[in-house]
Amino acid sequence: MAIQTINPATNEVIKTFEEHTSDQVQQKLKAADEAFQQWKNTGFEERARLMNRCADILEEEAEKYGRIITLEMGKPLKDAISEVQKCAKVCRYYAEHAAEFLKDEEVESGASRSLIAYQPLGVVLAVMPWNFPFWQVFRFLAPALMAGNAGVLKHASNVPQCALAIEEIIHKAGFPKDVFHTLLIGSKAVDAIIENTIVKAVTLTGSEGAGSKVAEKAGSEIKKTVLELGGSDPFIILEDADLEAAATTAVKSRMVNTGQSCIAAKRFIVVEGIADAFLKRMKEKMQTLRTGDPLTEDCDYGPMARQDLAEELEQQVQESIRKGAKVVLEGGHEKGSAYFKPMIIQDPKPGSPAYEGELFGPVAIAFVVKDEAEAIKIANDHKYGLAGTVFTSDQERGLRVARQVETGAMFVNAMVASTPEMPFGGIKKSGYGRELSYIGIREFTNQKSIWVG
Repeated sequence: MAIQTINPATNEVIKTFEEHTSDQVQQKLKAADEAFQQWKNTGFEERARLMNRCADILEEEAEKYGRIITLEMGKPLKDAISEVQKCAKVCRYYAEHAAEFLKDEEVESGASRSLIAYQPLGVVLAVMPWNFPFWQVFRFLAPALMAGNAGVLKHASNVPQCALAIEEIIHKAGFPKDVFHTLLIGSKAVDAIIENTIVKAVTLTGSEGAGSKVAEKAGSEIKKTVLELGGSDPFIILEDADLEAAATTAVKSRMVNTGQSCIAAKRFIVVEGIADAFLKRMKEKMQTLRTGDPLTEDCDYGPMARQDLAEELEQQVQESIRKGAKVVLEGGHEKGSAYFKPMIIQDPKPGSPAYEGELFGPVAIAFVVKDEAEAIKIANDHKYGLAGTVFTSDQERGLRVARQVETGAMFVNAMVASTPEMPFGGIKKSGYGRELSYIGIREFTNQKSIWVG
């Protein structure tokens, strides 16, 4: 079966690839395992040298790789270049800190000596999404390789050139050839890979449905998983907030990657006394955003990644409106294309897609509440718990609210973003486990207790 690259801005088929056969996949898995047996014995200094070289390539060729991202999934080129550059940062972060994060940890006990050692597991399968096709991979790959693991990637089927480009970068940096492989396969082939005894663990970023299936299969094989799934992040605006700063951040957060981000703010929960003023600002700022050819400098947001995704979002919005949501800013799907104009809808009713699910695209959902307590209640009344934001002029109040919102991360007076220094992941239906920080690099290690009598 063929895998196609389709430019969502033009619907043009750019390139077609043949899927790897089961025999080819088996060969790549075997090669990765053999490479791991050598790689796990390399020192951190050598690993760091190669990882820093990887960062050099990402920085030097950011425009080249950014263009591939734009052509495959529609992200504005300036944002795609920034994504590639961000990957260089995570490479340098783990090159610098991996040895410290994974050094033996001495523990006081009744033994003459006791310690916790962090040892690599082996070949880790990464199942990754199209929305940040470089960043999602590198935030797994950099710590995994620095920990001494090997990796195989099953990327989203609409970004095969990104997948192959990442493999190219690893090889150009000088890593052993088989320590990382891209597998050009469909989702139906994933179960057999998880069942393969060579694969020791799985990490997935994607939908709740995909995460559930992968976790079920990995669980049946008794294999470790880390899941980063959907999000419908709350953005709380309290009555003492700086409305201009809040509205500016709100629009930026909702529209990042044309709204196709798990940590994009999606539900804007605003106290009634300032609701009209806030929504007026937000609407005006959304209306100034420019779209068009994502390869041009003046494009603020591009098409969605695929036409069917834009059509699905339109259906979710229309169903929510039929069930009682009010339209604050008109917009929606441009038929026959992957483009979707930004929208704001207000006060959707329980049972509607805008209330219960995740609108993955440029649609903001506003809730008007009477006070802080109701804002927290609405924020927590959701199956997802990935991240969130609160705006207030009182930092202590912001911290208090942040502790009460049920998410894996909360940002006070700032936009949610992933950064190498801070652990990243969710709770509830948003998944489990953490990426990034020292916690992320330890996820795929054997945290071994050693006791000396």
